[in-house]
Amino acid sequence: MAGEQLALTVFMAVLLVAIVAVLTRLEDWRSYTPLAGGGGVGYGDEATHGHEEKPGGLVRWLTTVDHKDIGILYGTFAIISFAVGGIMAFLIRVQLVVPSGAIVENAFYNSIMTSHGITMLFLFGTPIIAAFANYFIPLLIGADDMAFPRINAIAFWLLPPAALLIWAGFFVPTIDPAQTAWTMYTPLSIEQEMFGIDLMLLGLHLSGVSATMGAINFIATIFTERGEDVNWATLDIFSWTMLTQSGLILFAFPLLGSALIMLLLDRNLGTTFFTVDGGGPVLWQHLFWFFGHPEVYILVLPPMGIISYVLPKFSARKLFGFKFVVYSTLAIGVLSFGVWAHHMFTTGIDPRLRASFMAVSLAIAIPSAVKTFNWITTMWNGRLRMTAPMLFCIGFISNFIIGGVTGVFLASIPIDMVLHDTYYVVGHFHYIVMGAIGFAAFAGLYYWFPIFTGKMYQRTLAKWHFWLSMVGTNLTFFAMLVLGYLGMPRRYASYEFDGAIAPLAQVTTWHQIASLGALLLLAGSVILVWNLVQSWLEGPVVETGDPWNLEADNMKGRDFAWFERKLKTERAITDGGEESSEDDSEQQ
Repeated sequence: MAGEQLALTVFMAVLLVAIVAVLTRLEDWRSYTPLAGGGGVGYGDEATHGHEEKPGGLVRWLTTVDHKDIGILYGTFAIISFAVGGIMAFLIRVQLVVPSGAIVENAFYNSIMTSHGITMLFLFGTPIIAAFANYFIPLLIGADDMAFPRINAIAFWLLPPAALLIWAGFFVPTIDPAQTAWTMYTPLSIEQEMFGIDLMLLGLHLSGVSATMGAINFIATIFTERGEDVNWATLDIFSWTMLTQSGLILFAFPLLGSALIMLLLDRNLGTTFFTVDGGGPVLWQHLFWFFGHPEVYILVLPPMGIISYVLPKFSARKLFGFKFVVYSTLAIGVLSFGVWAHHMFTTGIDPRLRASFMAVSLAIAIPSAVKTFNWITTMWNGRLRMTAPMLFCIGFISNFIIGGVTGVFLASIPIDMVLHDTYYVVGHFHYIVMGAIGFAAFAGLYYWFPIFTGKMYQRTLAKWHFWLSMVGTNLTFFAMLVLGYLGMPRRYASYEFDGAIAPLAQVTTWHQIASLGALLLLAGSVILVWNLVQSWLEGPVVETGDPWNLEADNMKGRDFAWFERKLKTERAITDGGEESSEDDSEQQ
């Protein structure tokens, strides 16, 4: 078995090298830049690359290096991953409706619990951020394209095979999926013999390579491709958060890749990096969480940038305290590498070390609070318009406050010793991941939907999506906070425990409330997907470059200014073609 796994690893490495070699020999993909594309052209500069017409059909999407096309590819991939991870989450909640477990065996529950976390963090969270960043950062900074368009394309095309490897255990009959939970704690992840773990680790490694390549590209683009009128003082807040996120990725993801390789070596070649008689299981926790907690800010900083960018548009006011929002972003980036061991307060590490990590964990709440107060102050005395993007911005702030305050409790050592590995941790984490990051992604999707598609979504359905998501999020994850206080441990497929341990009737009731909330979240997600697909195919065409009427409040940004120029260019081409046809018919 070890030989077969090693052979598969070598084969994948050779295949990737071959793909890179082939891609480097293909003709210049940047010739596919569309006629109306590229921020640089729109800002009065000549494009540095040819503007030949794109090929049609599938060939276009397989060969494109245009940043807008790649942004759409990232977004489509992220929505598919969100659907897969959401179905897994719903199955988890259905399983826990009754204490004995409702629908699946324990092994399958452990598998979907493992894949749900990895899917949402690595296959939805990071790609949906890359979707917005790829599409809009060049437009916002006045760039012609990303600094390295081919690397940009390669970074995306690493994700589909990564997803197939992570999910292989569910659709390949001879392979059992991983059952390690998303943290892959040793020695469990070493001792389990299912081949699905190795494939999952390889898939995670591929996704990390993709994220690292993207981060290098964003840093190079923001540093070197800005227009002449864009300096550090006028750089938009979303680009600031993406720049900080990319810096975190450069430090965090290579470490995760190294740890994954060491874990693969332990599993297949008998090394002892994380075995009990070697480096020890706690070493894995140190390496994993040195990546894992910056990963939380890698996921949450760009959504904060989206909120900071979209919220002022519908408040008719500029972002309050712009410089302080930027400084707090940079402060979070620096402090995020000094808090990882608050995940390890119960492992028996030196109390003096625990105290220092507790202090930094409490301190990182300060820049987060600065952002929160600035968002609220931006809305204060503003002329609020309750569009779907604005509703999701407000929902983000509400959920982020709850998620942040519960995080402060967990940063306190005495409280964490009681609540560690209970559902309180799950509730806190999901208030951030779903209640904040997810809501910011929805705000961005609805705000920029006219630019993505040239169509307008169904606004009533979008508001239904918001209210179902808002109520569902708070039902599900507030119930989890209560379950944590009741002593319910996380990661269990059933909970038929003695009433002396915890009040079983109350635990069952709160699990059922959480599952009801999950049902509402599922309904909202179905509405989201239906609205996006149906509106993209059949929605009303946007006739103006200012569908949100932002110019009336002097809030129109570079993104919709570019969109307006694009529409004018397309109309000019269409009108010119019609006039030529009429002239030809008259001559005949």
